[in-house]
Amino acid sequence: METKYSIVKQNIKSKILDGTFGAHQKISSENDLMKEFGVSRHTVRIAIGELVSEGWLYREQGAGTFVADRTKDETRLEKKTKNIAIVATYISDYIFPSIIRGAESYLSNQGFQVSLYSTNNNHEDEMRILENILTQNVDGIIIEPTKSAFSNPNINYYLNLERLNIPYIMINAFYDELEPLCLVMDDEKGGFIQAEHLIELGHNNIVGFFKTDDVQGVKRMKGYIKAHRKHHIPINPNNIITYNSQEKNTKPVEELKKLLSSEDRPTGLVCYNDELTLFLLDVIREKKLHVPNDLSIVGYDDSFLAQASEVKLTTIKHPKNEMGEAAAQMIVELVKAKEGSSKKSDSKIETIIYEPELVIRQSTGRV
Repeated sequence: METKYSIVKQNIKSKILDGTFGAHQKISSENDLMKEFGVSRHTVRIAIGELVSEGWLYREQGAGTFVADRTKDETRLEKKTKNIAIVATYISDYIFPSIIRGAESYLSNQGFQVSLYSTNNNHEDEMRILENILTQNVDGIIIEPTKSAFSNPNINYYLNLERLNIPYIMINAFYDELEPLCLVMDDEKGGFIQAEHLIELGHNNIVGFFKTDDVQGVKRMKGYIKAHRKHHIPINPNNIITYNSQEKNTKPVEELKKLLSSEDRPTGLVCYNDELTLFLLDVIREKKLHVPNDLSIVGYDDSFLAQASEVKLTTIKHPKNEMGEAAAQMIVELVKAKEGSSKKSDSKIETIIYEPELVIRQSTGRV
C-alpha cells in the first residue's frame, strides 16, 4: 500500500513529466496540496523535501517551491552511450519479437543501446513507462500506441517529449491527434483484400472478427464492409463480431460456437490476426467441420502461426522484421538531425505505409 506522502510526491512528479508544471514554474502551495489530497502539512513537506533532494524541485525563500530545469543538468552530463527506447503493446508475443529483432539489430550496429518496454495494451502502464523514459536520458523512442482506437489520456507526455526535443515515431498505428511520423500497414486495404478473396471464391455469408480497441481492427472492419459493398453483398449485422484486448481469448470463440450452431451457418471467416485464427480453428474442429471444404478462413500478419497447424493459413503479409529495421533507421536519422549530424533534413523523413499482400495457402477454397 502506498504511503500518503508517496502519493503526493508521485502526483507532483507526474505533473512535471507530463508538462503540466514546466521548468521554473511554481507548484501548488502547501495548503492547496493539503486540501487536494486530504493530508497533513507534515506529509506534504516530506513529499516536497524528497523531490527537492532528488533535484525535481527547488525552494526560494519567501516565494515558494518551483520546478527545477533538469534539462540543463542532463546536457552537462557526458553521455558515453546513446539509448533508444522501444515501447510495444507486447514484446514477447506473436509478431512483436520479429519487429523488435529487426530494430535491435540495426540499432546495435549503429552503436545504440536499446531499452525495451511493454504496455500490455494498458494506458496506465503506458503512462508509467513514459514517466520512466522521461526520467532517463534517452535519445529517441520507437513506440506502438496503446489502444490506438481510443482517445489517449497520456497525450500530454508525448507533447512534453516534443517540448524537450526528444524524437519519437510510432509503429503499426498512431495517435491521430499527434500526427506523428509512423510506419503502418494499409489496414483498411488489408481487410478489403481478406473479404474480397472469399467473395471471389463464391462466399456471401462471411463473418468478420475485429479487435476494435486498436485502430488496426477498426480499419480492417472498414475494409471488410467496403468489399461487401463493392460486390453488392448485404452484410448480416450478426456477422460482424467486435471485441477488445481483454476479450480476445473468450468472446470470438463463444460467438463462433453460436454461429456454427445456427441454421444459417457461415461459409467464410475473416480474422483480425493469425493468433485468433488458431483459436477459431479449435472451435471448427470441435464442431467436426473441415477447412476449407466446410469453412474457409483468412488470417492476418503471416506470422509463424500461419504454418504452425496442420491447416496452413491464407493470410495477409505483415512486414515485421522489415518494419522494425526501417523504424530503427528512421529514429536514428531523427536523432542525427536533432544533433545536426545528418545529411537528411527533417522534411525528407517521411511516414511509411506498407501495402498489404495476400498469401494464399490451404485454409480457403471455393464454396
